[in-house]
Amino acid sequence: MPDFETTSFGRISYEPEWAIEFPSGLPGFEDRRRFAAVKFEKSAPLVFLQSLEDPALCFITLPVLVVDPQYRLEVSGEDLGQIGLAPGKQPRIGTDVLCLTVISIRESGPTANLLAPIIVNLRNLKAVQAVAPESEYSLQHVLLPEEAPVCS
Repeated sequence: MPDFETTSFGRISYEPEWAIEFPSGLPGFEDRRRFAAVKFEKSAPLVFLQSLEDPALCFITLPVLVVDPQYRLEVSGEDLGQIGLAPGKQPRIGTDVLCLTVISIRESGPTANLLAPIIVNLRNLKAVQAVAPESEYSLQHVLLPEEAPVCS
């Protein structure tokens, strides 16, 4: 099992056959194509997508159903084909694909990108960030909305 030195976690070990591959990279990171899904019991259900090519590149993600249990996945035929799935049928989260939302930490609080989730084919571990431009979902879905004031 190879080791990889990371900026965030120090040395990690991973199984090469479990590396997630983005055939076209990620938007803005097209030259970074191999990632390890790193999980820690103390930070569950967070999944850290650690680049295996850049020790400083790591995305914080959550399974999309943790953020929105009613999430409706819409993936284009082109994106499905890129990860080896049939373009005519939407995949099932948890059965066909792992669906992760990228978390951003902002001054106003954490947000989740529900508009463009990361879709991983569970059979071959090929992945794509699938942008659904006609979706009702947001790039900045608020994770910790302000609590409503209590009226007495």
